Amino acid sequence: MKFVVKLGGVALENLELRQACAQAIADMVKDGHQVALVHGGGVQLTRTLKQLGKQSEFIAGLRVTDAETRDAAVMVLGGQVNKALVAALGSHGQAAVGLSGGDGLIFRARKKRTAPDLGYVGEIAASDPRWLEAIWQMGAVPVLSSIALGFDGEYYNVNADEMAAAAATACKADALVFLTDVPGVRGADGEVMRWLSVGQIAALTRDAVISGGMLPKLGACREALLQGVKRVRILPAEAAAVLPDLCNTRVTEGTEVLVA
Repeated sequence: MKFVVKLGGVALENLELRQACAQAIADMVKDGHQVALVHGGGVQLTRTLKQLGKQSEFIAGLRVTDAETRDAAVMVLGGQVNKALVAALGSHGQAAVGLSGGDGLIFRARKKRTAPDLGYVGEIAASDPRWLEAIWQMGAVPVLSSIALGFDGEYYNVNADEMAAAAATACKADALVFLTDVPGVRGADGEVMRWLSVGQIAALTRDAVISGGMLPKLGACREALLQGVKRVRILPAEAAAVLPDLCNTRVTEGTEVLVA
């Protein structure tokens, strides 16, 4: 089976947690699955920008990205964070190839049209999964940072959840899994929802039950499902060890997002 796993948040900061996620992905490959890893790095980027004297600003969970912030994103996401994940997989004997969405023109971006303007924030406009397929054929894991190249020759910062959904759609993945800092999507009662249909997302947003970074995440879940990805699940990163069991075992952690 083909899996796209998106990793972000604390798991990128915490060495033990990062290693646990890498071990789970290595185990999936050993079980015969093809896995692509898409990562964010917002915490690391915010820290670097602060060191550079820049304040981070977010609108609806998306980072306002001027040229200087974009350049820092290429450095931090495409460099530091990406190579740390390649190293983590390698420490478990799993070969990995670190890429940005611009490498091999795997993902092309266009500027995201918003009001107010977010700057160099993009959305995926086109994809070519042949490089991912080639890496899989060599038994390796493609590790994708959420940077894509625009048709105008500029790099754009792409929300990592949206990048993961685009990757899953492009390679016709059987499953898309988001490893997060939270135990799942919480309902109005504060309890984790074990199942969530895409039809419920609008009401949960309207009632402010979901907000912030969960908004683009659930938007990405919806897009992936509507584009044919068979299964989408939001899991706490602490439960990464269950990843190899998703195909053949009942998993109770996190939230399963369904078409209906």
